[in-house]
Amino acid sequence: MFGKNKEADNTSLNRVLKTRHLTMIAVGGAIGDGLFLSTGSTLGIAGPLGALIAFIIIGVMVYSMVHSLGEMAVFLPSPGAFQTWSAYFVNPGLGFTVGWNYWFSWAVVTGIEIIVAGIAMSYWFPDVPMVIWCVVFSIVLLGLNLFSARAYGETEYWFAGIKVVAVIVFIIVGILMIFGVIGNAPNTGLSNFTAYGGLFPKGAAGIVACLFTAVYTFWGTEIIGVTAGESEEPQKSIPKAVRTVFWRILIFYLGSIFVMGALLPYENANVMMSPFTAIFRFAGIPFADSVFNMIVLIAVLSCANSGIYAASRMLYSLAKEGKAPKSLTKTNERGVPVRALVITAAVGLLAFLSSFISADRVYLILVSATGIATIFSWASVAFANLRFRGWLKKTKLGVGALKFKAPFYPFGPIFTAFVCCCTIIGTFINEDSRMTAFIGVPLFFVLWGIGLILQKNGNLKKISDEEIIEQSTLDNSYKEKLNPTND
Repeated sequence: MFGKNKEADNTSLNRVLKTRHLTMIAVGGAIGDGLFLSTGSTLGIAGPLGALIAFIIIGVMVYSMVHSLGEMAVFLPSPGAFQTWSAYFVNPGLGFTVGWNYWFSWAVVTGIEIIVAGIAMSYWFPDVPMVIWCVVFSIVLLGLNLFSARAYGETEYWFAGIKVVAVIVFIIVGILMIFGVIGNAPNTGLSNFTAYGGLFPKGAAGIVACLFTAVYTFWGTEIIGVTAGESEEPQKSIPKAVRTVFWRILIFYLGSIFVMGALLPYENANVMMSPFTAIFRFAGIPFADSVFNMIVLIAVLSCANSGIYAASRMLYSLAKEGKAPKSLTKTNERGVPVRALVITAAVGLLAFLSSFISADRVYLILVSATGIATIFSWASVAFANLRFRGWLKKTKLGVGALKFKAPFYPFGPIFTAFVCCCTIIGTFINEDSRMTAFIGVPLFFVLWGIGLILQKNGNLKKISDEEIIEQSTLDNSYKEKLNPTND
């Protein structure tokens, strides 16, 4: 599946992503329009302290999920990531479901993000048709991804760096405003966290209802599992990238939510104005709207860039494992799965066109169908990790064979699965995400039903323990001495 020599194999990926790429992707890969735009609705639903509690819950869950992901990515680095691990350690039907669900969601999201980028450009250039910017951005991002995985990594490295700087500036400015040093915010100090009913200003139901919004802001964290398939040194780069997650969650997400909750009246918070824009305005920063618009543009282009990469690699891995047409495994001389990339871009284009042709029907259905895919992907990581540990015991390998171990096992994956289930329930409670639940949840189970039928008919074959061990990063001494027990 991987290689450096493209003369011998035209279906292999190249390991060209360096540690600095993966580290920055881990640090800034999930800082997108969810954090910059959607957090206002979180404050409105749960209140300042309720929103902070919701983000702490999701933050702990993401921390646990990423460490479970890292444990398996170091042992078995694959572009299929959780799709591959689900197929190997749970059953092929689940792998089929998770893979196709994840691919479809990111392919559609790519088209959506391109639209948002076009809207952002229209702010500065209102006389230029938005569609022109969308076409330009689409060509540029597709070209970068067609060039090489290194081009994606390098672009995302700088995109992520700019987003990280923006969030740090926001938090610093916000803290100064909380203490009344600068600006003219509606509230200062910590009064918002004690007013309006105290610990649960809108009740526990408000916290559960906004869990999905909190999840949306973390969307993309799991991509570091996909990048493991093209990492130069996954045994070094993945653990380093995973370990940055705790500080990112603590500083960027919880810090941002704390600042927003302290400065903005929750009863006025909504999705119509980003908390970032509001606070920059209150701080008296010149051209606050333009500054924020630039941040949003970079964030959505970063998200679209990651979406094209992640979806194309997932489609490639599905084809490699017999869950999609084998022709999609073909790569060019630089190790790029061109056909998988083009198919992914085509689906993104359809999502883009549907927003103009039938925004009230087709487009809305597409968006809703993709909204819950990440939650199912994260849940699959938890289930796969639990089964993976069982597989280690069955094959007599034990946790001693692991070069990176997820802390707090088994609490971590169990907590991840539990919170994912609560979040899905929350999508039915929250009116803003209810359509997502009514479309996204049935879609997942329809795909799962198809996967189980294909598995029962022998179209999806379970891989042997010997093949798993051969693909793994186990030391040769283990591979030579181990005599695995097959089912």
